Amino acid sequence: MAHPKEERSLIILKPDCVMRGLLGQIIERFEKKGLKIIGLKMDNIGDVVIEEHYAHLKDRPFFAGIKRFMKSSPVVLMVVAGFRAVDAVRIIVGPTKSYIAPAGSIRGDFSMSTQTNIIHASDSIESATLEIKRFFKGDELFDYNRLDYQFVYGEDERA
Repeated sequence: MAHPKEERSLIILKPDCVMRGLLGQIIERFEKKGLKIIGLKMDNIGDVVIEEHYAHLKDRPFFAGIKRFMKSSPVVLMVVAGFRAVDAVRIIVGPTKSYIAPAGSIRGDFSMSTQTNIIHASDSIESATLEIKRFFKGDELFDYNRLDYQFVYGEDERA
C-alpha cells in the first residue's frame, strides 16, 4: 500500500530505446534503485496524445520531427513510485541534452541526442500527476509493498 511520503513519476521508454533493445537494462536501473514499478505497458502513441503531451513544443520548428519519431515504433509506458521518486528518477535519467548527461545516467550511457534521448520522465509532482492520467487508467496501476521496502528506505522516510 501507498505510503504518505510516496511520489509517482511517469516514464516513457521512447522508440529509440525499444528499437535498440535497451528496455531491460533501463527498467532494471529503476528497480535496483529501489523504486516500485506500479504500472507498465507497451503502446503506440497517436497524434492527439503526442500533441497534448508535447503541447509546450507544438509551435517549435522541430515538433513535426518529434511527432514522427514518437510514432516510429511502440513505446513502453511505466509508472514508478517511491520516496522522492520524481527527483530520484530525474537523476537516474540525466539531462535532456544527452551529450552533456553524466556517465552513469541513462542518457549519459546510452544517448548522444536531444530528441532521440531514450527516455522521458516527469519533471515535477504536478507534471507526473497529469502525465500518469494521460497514459494510464486507474485500474492499470497497482498498489503493493516491495518486500525490501524497509531496507530501501530509512525509518523516517517510510513513516
